[in-house]
Amino acid sequence: MNLSSASSSSSASSSVSSHPLAAYGWDEGWEAEFVPCAEQGLEPGRVVRVDRGQCDVVTADGIVRADTEFVVPRDPMKVVCTGDWVAVDPEGGDPRYVRTLLPRRTAFVRSTSSKRSEGQILAANVDHAVVAVSLAVELDLGRVERFLALAWESGAQPVVVLTKADLVPDPVTLAHLVQDVETTAPGVPVLTVSALHGDGLDVLVSLVGSGTTVLLGQSGAGKSTLANALVGEDVMDVRAARDVDGKGRHTTTTRNLLALPGGGVLIDTPGLRGVGLFDAESGVGQVFSEIEELAERCRFHDCAHESEPGCAVRSAVEDGELPVRRLESYRKLVRENQWIVAKTDARVRAELRRDWKRKGAEGRAAMELKRGRRM
Repeated sequence: MNLSSASSSSSASSSVSSHPLAAYGWDEGWEAEFVPCAEQGLEPGRVVRVDRGQCDVVTADGIVRADTEFVVPRDPMKVVCTGDWVAVDPEGGDPRYVRTLLPRRTAFVRSTSSKRSEGQILAANVDHAVVAVSLAVELDLGRVERFLALAWESGAQPVVVLTKADLVPDPVTLAHLVQDVETTAPGVPVLTVSALHGDGLDVLVSLVGSGTTVLLGQSGAGKSTLANALVGEDVMDVRAARDVDGKGRHTTTTRNLLALPGGGVLIDTPGLRGVGLFDAESGVGQVFSEIEELAERCRFHDCAHESEPGCAVRSAVEDGELPVRRLESYRKLVRENQWIVAKTDARVRAELRRDWKRKGAEGRAAMELKRGRRM
């Protein structure tokens, strides 16, 4: 690189770092993506909240209200979402419109509750996915695995935060709970936090101090309290969880993007009762990486880890190396994900149908042999 190009690159980098939107994640990549929009006289902004066909967008001039009429696609996966970078009309328009949605780097998606196979985007352009799990109720490791599968699939780095740690005063018990979650979340940091007393917050703050973090979890997991602690002020409404089951009351009803004082931004989300997978094959594989590694040693490459001979996965269960619960959870999520994909992919549907017929024939043959008959 010659001195001229080096100077130009340094100047561009300096310009981006001093940009009013740098605190919200604006960088050289977004600058380059926005060039065609800038040539049209549009302004860049990041969506901080979406509400009934309109959205709040933070721009160089502050937060503006913009209509999304021109970016309403038929594909629900392409609707404007909190965390998106967009191009809006310059100041003076009334109302101002979102004209373009910049290509997303990552997206956290779950399946909708509708009978149609559709995805719902919860947050866009996310670097870290913090899964908040309350220690006020019994741990649901299966639900943690679901959240992590979606987090890995999104392209973000998952982090599990065990909230309300002050409710587990015995350090031995707390250590066992952490170990259970660590076994469930290979390769994922597991932190214990008490937002009430500030314990563990410093570690979390340093971990999410750059980039964009989405905060996920069930109602009552302490997300809003955690968001307030990270932001340093009461920006989110907080209500006590029900004593009977530890569930919250959906105090957060929209997804909100908040700037953190130490750097980075946070997207707080409403409590999620349903966490359906949506085309998350690689995410499931990442959550159950030890099973995927064992499967490579199975005699058959398409081993279902059920009754096939030479199954390394079932051997690990029999030897006590792999918990039965992990294998059952893995099977459940793989089946669920296959079903979701098959609803929109004819080829996958055909493959599953052939697989079901093959397994049915094998099952009937096994029963005949067991009864002493010859096929």
